[in-house]
Amino acid sequence: MSALSLRLKHVLVRLLSVFTGPRIVYGWRHPDGRLCPHTRFSTHSCIEGVEGLTLGDHVFIGHFNRLDGSNGLEIEEGVQITSHVAILSHSSHKAVRVMGRRYIRDPNPVGYVRRATRIGAYSFIGPHSVIAPGAQIGKGVIVQGYSFVSGVVPDFAVVGPQAHGKPAVVLGDTRRLDGELLRRHPELHDVYARWAGLDNLRRALNGETPDGAVAREVR
Repeated sequence: MSALSLRLKHVLVRLLSVFTGPRIVYGWRHPDGRLCPHTRFSTHSCIEGVEGLTLGDHVFIGHFNRLDGSNGLEIEEGVQITSHVAILSHSSHKAVRVMGRRYIRDPNPVGYVRRATRIGAYSFIGPHSVIAPGAQIGKGVIVQGYSFVSGVVPDFAVVGPQAHGKPAVVLGDTRRLDGELLRRHPELHDVYARWAGLDNLRRALNGETPDGAVAREVR
């Protein structure tokens, strides 16, 4: 599908959604022409600074989200973003307060934050979460709903809110969740190892050795 036809499809579906409600559209083409044919995007999610947004394939972005690519936003392969999520790469709230009416005329406001944000492969962002500017979320992470996430989140962490208004904390490890399914379905070992790494597959299996063919192939 050409860039023009993909754009026209998005515009047409967006217009139809005024009458039919939100819809999920397949296919995402970057400004440089790269196509992610399996990425799915809601007609009712908002993108700011699309030139700074990098999406992997097989990404799902549900309804009523805000993605801010103005200072760099990378969302890697297989990430799921549910609904009512804000993923930010800039913040102006401090600058507006300290500068008052001068804020609007200043090209470099005092206190203005510009930081690139990244979400690693196959992570899940629960509804009503805020990902702060500069957050670096690892791969295989679960962010529980209503979380505020800033800083660095390690690979495979489960993070959730301590209490309303407080930053999310690490509560667990997704490899422990994945292990039971992977033991029951050894045919998925190679798929998991390709994005997570062979060592993380072993950790998910509690140190058990995966199929020898998988180990040789991934190396």
